[in-house]
Amino acid sequence: MRPDAIELRSVSRRYGTADGSVSALEGVSLAFGAGTFTAVMGPSGSGKSTLLQCAAGLDRPTSGSVRLGETELTALSERRLTLLRRKRIGFVFQAFNLLPSLTAAQNVALPLRLAGRRPRRAEVREALRRVGLAERAGHRPSELSGGQQQRVALARALITRPEVLFGDEPTGALDSVTGREVLALLRGMVDAEGRTVVMVTHDPVAASYADRVVFLVDGRVHGELAGASAGEIAARTAGLETSGAEAVPC
Repeated sequence: MRPDAIELRSVSRRYGTADGSVSALEGVSLAFGAGTFTAVMGPSGSGKSTLLQCAAGLDRPTSGSVRLGETELTALSERRLTLLRRKRIGFVFQAFNLLPSLTAAQNVALPLRLAGRRPRRAEVREALRRVGLAERAGHRPSELSGGQQQRVALARALITRPEVLFGDEPTGALDSVTGREVLALLRGMVDAEGRTVVMVTHDPVAASYADRVVFLVDGRVHGELAGASAGEIAARTAGLETSGAEAVPC
């Protein structure tokens, strides 16, 4: 049995206070095995991004616990949590979030600089080579296509060799061909390097690259699928959206 890279136990997240509070997650318990690829899906407002942010230590649960390996994230101070994220967690966003004034190489090197390390040119070049952009190291984001920018964002997330890579709709802004290239890169990192990937997506085709798909509705887990095709995933998603959020048996 694979060890768990990330484990959430009875995680709830509420925003606001008293009568004005809104619940984004309700008692979610999930484990993500090391060296696996998990997709998280569900209707709009189901809590997908909140789940990802809590699991990655970007947001604190209102109650419950989150563990990265043997480390309890919810017990850490903000400073220690920031240091842990820099060393052990990678995050890729739909919007890329590259700094426009920096070159691809400088964007990739940024996490190392923030961690107080002087990046070696060879390791930055290698990170870009792994995503097929070694020859674009000196280009700024405005000189790159959307797919190339996302690959730079992926290289930036991976240069610290994180234990877990989180993606929030990482292919949402890409065309279908480029999106599948990025997904193939993620799949390869799991298969060839033993990385752990957790990705929020609304796209059944993207989710079909994962080993497992977890479905959320109204902040709760409503089943999962393993090794499913895009068609099977689409059917389950449609069922959740039209069934009044009733759980569908696994």
